[in-house]
Amino acid sequence: QVQLVESGGGLVQAGGSLRLSCAASGSIFSFNAMGWYRQAPGKQRELVAAITSGGYTKYADSVKDRFTISRDNAKNTILLQMNSLKPEDTAVYYCGAANSLLLLSEFRGYWGQGTQVTVSS
Repeated sequence: QVQLVESGGGLVQAGGSLRLSCAASGSIFSFNAMGWYRQAPGKQRELVAAITSGGYTKYADSVKDRFTISRDNAKNTILLQMNSLKPEDTAVYYCGAANSLLLLSEFRGYWGQGTQVTVSS
């Protein structure tokens, strides 16, 4: 079965940085698209960043130029570097995987248990 395990969340002050990591069962390249969702109370679920097996990346406008998604093949993980964090970035962040970028963008895939990111003023 597909298993996705997120880590790296925590409490950080506005303007600070965090790096999230997603460990996947099997090879991360068995999925054509992987990325990071976030969900916060009162807000729409949002796919904040995605990366394909070919290395193509895509970002939500709300995080563009602040977040960077990448993969570490040696550790079989997907990373999300988050810089210049804002209080509105506060959410539970979930790693997602799907067979295509389209399916991932439609929230039709797998996801993990999530990791809490809290950004204080």
